[in-house]
Amino acid sequence: MRLFQRRRRLLGQLTSVHHENPLSGVANLFDASIVFAVGLMVALLQAFSIAQFFSPTSEFTIVRKDTATGVTEIVEKKGKEIKVRKVTPEKKAGEGVRLGIAYQLKDGTVVYVPEGPAAAK
Repeated sequence: MRLFQRRRRLLGQLTSVHHENPLSGVANLFDASIVFAVGLMVALLQAFSIAQFFSPTSEFTIVRKDTATGVTEIVEKKGKEIKVRKVTPEKKAGEGVRLGIAYQLKDGTVVYVPEGPAAAK
């Protein structure tokens, strides 16, 4: 009987939950936080379309207005070249050449129709 009790005590000590290291789960939390951070960065890249800036063949134009200062910026990307222009409220005057006619449709879109030699191209 004593042999059976001693054997049970030894097996209980070997398989006891109380002998586990309490900091063993910290490594798993670190891994999970790294995966979360990488996923968050990928989601932000997709949400703000920042990946277009890194593509060497993409061409796009972004119009951005700062509500605090009221300054409007136009960001143009053509290939690897990026230009940022600020729009000012100043009015321009001078001589020019009429290039075409712009029409606003019922849905709000504006269509530009060139006229003259530019229309033939």
